[in-house]
Amino acid sequence: MAVIAIVGAGMMGSALSAPLVANGHELRLVGTPLDREIVVALKAGAPHPKLRAAVPGVSAYFVEELATALDGADAIALGVSSAGVRWAAEALGEQLARAPKPVLMISKGLVWQNARLDVLPDVFRALLPAPAAAQVCPVGVAGPCIAGELLQRVPTSIVFTGRSLSACEAWADLARGPFYFVHTEPDLVGAETCAALKNAFAMGVGFGAGVHEARGGQHGSVAHHNYESAVFAQAILEMQRVVELTGGAPETAVGLPGTGDLMVTCNGGRTGRFGKWLGTGLPLADAIAKMEGATLECLEVLRELDLALAHFDALGKTAPNELPLLRHLADVALRGAPAAMPFSRFGRRSA
Repeated sequence: MAVIAIVGAGMMGSALSAPLVANGHELRLVGTPLDREIVVALKAGAPHPKLRAAVPGVSAYFVEELATALDGADAIALGVSSAGVRWAAEALGEQLARAPKPVLMISKGLVWQNARLDVLPDVFRALLPAPAAAQVCPVGVAGPCIAGELLQRVPTSIVFTGRSLSACEAWADLARGPFYFVHTEPDLVGAETCAALKNAFAMGVGFGAGVHEARGGQHGSVAHHNYESAVFAQAILEMQRVVELTGGAPETAVGLPGTGDLMVTCNGGRTGRFGKWLGTGLPLADAIAKMEGATLECLEVLRELDLALAHFDALGKTAPNELPLLRHLADVALRGAPAAMPFSRFGRRSA
């Protein structure tokens, strides 16, 4: 049995406790500065306010209790959002420099810096103090996983990916179990790029349900599923191209990190719901308000990709007619363009 501290008490961080508790580990769930309401509820034995379910087998800690939670921990998992990665590196850096531990990251996102798109495990490691960065090789999590389903122990298949296969296998040994099926994936850049992109593309697939609703349609077998499927297929083509641009293996996009994660996010993720609101014709600000404070990683990743595309275009690495879906989603999310989908431009992965 290991002692594992999960830093970040949001939906996915809390849900990750389920397979680890099932394997007999001691779980310490630490809230970030944004998770106070969640920790208050869990300490009182109440359901998780966002998951609306109990999180059994964990001890909850406020962020001020981080040092206590880390004392004696054998491993650390990060359940922070992409915006919280810098905070996490600062909060954990000194501890990891003194006593390096295996680190698992659920965080999804891309960061445009130094004329390249970096994946979050690499970003986190680069932010650590040099002694910690030399010994800690973060492992990323990618693949289809709805937090509420994982908490209910619904069979879930994901990949652990990193620059160290031994680090991936060590975490797989801690987490793998009868309902949590862990596969290791050496293509860190490809898998993590897909994990970030799926949020942007799920928003676009969600437009279809919104368009249907705006026309008075009801959910059913005859709706805008043709629309949704065409966007889904284009998303996978473009995901392969972006993975290629970031230095990953394009075929990673057709596995669990790409196709699998995109499907589950379209069916049950918050990003698909956000896309639906945009598809009904709501202005961006109103659609964001409809999400009632939910973290929208799609907006963050589209900001980073918009910067990257401008750079790639200027260098001639991409052509203006490439990636029409991704460019359109950036226009909608960042510049308030109408959601109307450019279907006539679909169908080719690259120029």
